[in-house]
Amino acid sequence: MSRVQLALNVEDLDASIAFYTKLFGTEPAKIRDGYANFAIADPPLKLILFTGMGEPGSLNHIGVEVDDVEAVGTIIARAQELGMEQEIQDDVSCCFAVQDKTWIKGPENDWEFYYVKGDAPSMECGITDTGSGASAGSGAALETVLATVPSSTSGCC
Repeated sequence: MSRVQLALNVEDLDASIAFYTKLFGTEPAKIRDGYANFAIADPPLKLILFTGMGEPGSLNHIGVEVDDVEAVGTIIARAQELGMEQEIQDDVSCCFAVQDKTWIKGPENDWEFYYVKGDAPSMECGITDTGSGASAGSGAALETVLATVPSSTSGCC
């Protein structure tokens, strides 16, 4: 099941966690220093909370979490066919997770389409060591698309 992701900047992480836990009737899936994420089933939503990343109450970024790495490859190929500008990131460690993703450039906001491959120890962005097994499950479809599209690994969530 794919789900829309909303990443919000908050001032008080504990108060925000308490509010969204009550609102959606679910506990966070992950809590780290200055970070929390909820995997909400109904409505299907990935809600990310950040402190110290921007004006409290503002949108940090938007995205779509997809079911598998092949779905990321399909999105990359579709954006390429449509001539949309994108930034592709394979095996990037970001937001306490190892991910394959693309950022599709929009007129006001970029959209992150991503698949979470596993947990990561930090918030910071960086390319993982693909020899470590972190990329297990990486599909040939994505690798084929990545080989044909120029990419940059300078950004992350």
